Amino acid sequence: MSDWQLTRTFSSSAGEVRWDRLGGAGGRPVVLLHGTPWSSYTWRAVARALARGREVYVWDMPGYGQSEKRAGQDVSLDAQGRIFVQLLDHWRLDEPLVVAHDFGGAVALRAHLLHGAAYRALALVDPVALAPWGSPFFRLVRDNAPVFEQLPAALHTALVREYIGTTGGPGLHPAVLDALVAPWTDDAGRPAFYRQIAQADQRFTDEIQPRYGEVGMPALVCWGTDDTWIPVAKAHELAGLVPGARLELFEGAGHLVQEDAPAELTAVLQTFLTEQS
Repeated sequence: MSDWQLTRTFSSSAGEVRWDRLGGAGGRPVVLLHGTPWSSYTWRAVARALARGREVYVWDMPGYGQSEKRAGQDVSLDAQGRIFVQLLDHWRLDEPLVVAHDFGGAVALRAHLLHGAAYRALALVDPVALAPWGSPFFRLVRDNAPVFEQLPAALHTALVREYIGTTGGPGLHPAVLDALVAPWTDDAGRPAFYRQIAQADQRFTDEIQPRYGEVGMPALVCWGTDDTWIPVAKAHELAGLVPGARLELFEGAGHLVQEDAPAELTAVLQTFLTEQS
């Protein structure tokens, strides 16, 4: 990921967060949230495009990407929602535009519904938001994380690579796949991979799912029709629960719409964010 480096740091309650700001003043700022087992790297193309007309904030959650990874770290949805609120305060952002993918969708929703974070608008891209979630593989690792942590490094890398390659859609470019796997392969990354799965508890979305009708800002739900991790039926369900939510489907894209259809996704986000600025 040598072409994507986060240059700023924030000391959060769960460890050091790496973040950065792209673009310049002009228009309402946008904050991008990544999912799991990803990092802000997945937003690189979209972030650079959006930054041509406004400030764009990107960050790696504790336990992910370039941010701190350590034993005993709380990387749960509960912790990440609280940290996002801390970051918004650190950045002094007043009702930013928020775009959140996968696990980041739940983080943004928890920060808003439970901790009072205010957004001007919210775009959710294939979010983890509705029960049940977690593939059979995900549940197997979650329930047996200490066993998987004992895998030799080569087998671990092969497992992560295979898992990341199952998101659906046309398939990831080999260089992109390498970049997505890399943060999980060093001495800190290997246990961190299993730590984030072990702490992925559905109760943190069950807690907020009944409250989606309280989301009062303009909302956009984006989904890849070939998402093999969270079926597109969930897109229709979620759009029906969030008042006034607009639904955009991306034909042939998988769970990583940012990688499978970056130009289409950017165009849709540009239109939505400009309308709300």
